[in-house]
Amino acid sequence: MDFALPPSLVQLEARTAAFVREHVLPREADPRRTPHGPTDDLRRALVAEARAAGLLSPHVPQAWGGLGLSHLGKAVVFEAAGYSMLGPLALNCAAPDEGNMHLLEQVASEAQKARWLRPLAAGETRSCFCMTEPHPGAGADPSLLKTEAVKDGEDFVISGRKWLITGAHGAAFAIIMARTFVDGVDVGATMFVTDLPAAGFRVSRTLDTLDSSFAGGHAEVELQGLRIPATQVLGTVGEGFRHAQVRLVPARLTHCMRWLGAARRAHDIATEYAGRREAFGGTLLSHEGVGFMLADNEIDLHTTRLAIRHAAWLLDQGARASVESSMVKVFASEAIFRVADRALQILGGLGMTGDTEVERIFRDVRGFRIYDGPSEVHRWNIARRLARGAAPAAAAGRAA
Repeated sequence: MDFALPPSLVQLEARTAAFVREHVLPREADPRRTPHGPTDDLRRALVAEARAAGLLSPHVPQAWGGLGLSHLGKAVVFEAAGYSMLGPLALNCAAPDEGNMHLLEQVASEAQKARWLRPLAAGETRSCFCMTEPHPGAGADPSLLKTEAVKDGEDFVISGRKWLITGAHGAAFAIIMARTFVDGVDVGATMFVTDLPAAGFRVSRTLDTLDSSFAGGHAEVELQGLRIPATQVLGTVGEGFRHAQVRLVPARLTHCMRWLGAARRAHDIATEYAGRREAFGGTLLSHEGVGFMLADNEIDLHTTRLAIRHAAWLLDQGARASVESSMVKVFASEAIFRVADRALQILGGLGMTGDTEVERIFRDVRGFRIYDGPSEVHRWNIARRLARGAAPAAAAGRAA
């Protein structure tokens, strides 16, 4: 793999970094950043500025209004955007919309793309992805899916509960995963798309969560007799879990890309502070304890960047890269948290306050080790792959 970036991508990275520095960082003190995420007024203002700068929706194919970046291109630009946690929102490449755009582009019919993808890619709308359920429903184990869709004539009628649904408040449409029954037979999980608001779709509760950077926050949703025409099936009936992988594998990496930018920001704030704050006869940076923490940050940031870009490059080569994305997601989520934790420790009392972005970054990145699969689930899947490979090897050894 050649890690050198083409000049066009280097220029785009610099443009993105300058945009974030000049247009996004000044917005971080905006009162429209609430405990349940930035308001839609703030989102629209940021999107308008990114549109004017020619940076909107870098991940979307040009045919649908984006810049059409490769996975490697996304790794570079998303990191630059993530330097402010408002950056991905401005560029319209924040979760869950970014993953939903990719899913729609890959799976939706042309009519569905025109109806839902085009306005989403233009930053005119927001969306949500309804898969996670409260106990005893689907979480890290999707096979526990309890929400049901029953075929009724030319429609499907959906009932169930979803929770931790990011962006449900204010979303223009939802993608819903439900176990599907046709003529009384369970045919497997299916994805459906519905415009919002809709009869039978109710946001029943706003969840107070550790993080606060997702537009629309997180909510619990009740589905009661939600009627969706068969024309709004996303992909194929019964193939919902297969289609979900189209979204989830690259989404693990794009989360890593964005959060890497945030971790770099926390590190830069801590480094600047350590270089001017004096204690015990010198700056904090002159003391080994702090210097070593910053050195470890540099190691984690550099190694995480290499891992992300290599996995992105594999996807660009057509590799499935599912296991690789799992490994990178585990490593990146834990390394990024270590960086934020060290940065907060270096800032001391200042780090406990909202006077810098580090406190917010620290809270937000903690959830990264849970969503899109907890670290333990990814490790379990990697171990299962090792076990499958170990059995034939052991058999060959016995035969020899």
